[in-house]
Amino acid sequence: MQQYEIVIVLTPLLSEEIAKEAYAKYSKTLTDGGAEIVQEDNWGLRKLAYPIQKKTTGYYHLTEFKAPGELINKLEIELRRDERVLRFLTIALDKHAIAYNDKKRSGAFNKKPAAKTEEAAR
Repeated sequence: MQQYEIVIVLTPLLSEEIAKEAYAKYSKTLTDGGAEIVQEDNWGLRKLAYPIQKKTTGYYHLTEFKAPGELINKLEIELRRDERVLRFLTIALDKHAIAYNDKKRSGAFNKKPAAKTEEAAR
């Protein structure tokens, strides 16, 4: 199974509860199709880089999962049909991206070097 990452942007006109229900629906579609969800990250309401359908903000949600390739088409068809979805982007991860995401999840990028923290304390 290939590992994927999908970012979904929902319209800001929704309440947070409805946005969470929409994300739960897509997570269920993935798990029902045989996917294994590695990580989900809800970014919340954020400013868009450019207006989409006259909206300047949107609810962002990132999901990393392992799935067979034919499930991606089914998921993307559902996303295209849903009027709550402003944009989505699905990316197939290579071995370098998978290693990067594993390091990011373990907190390797948030650690401060010990030598610099000792010098700063002096």
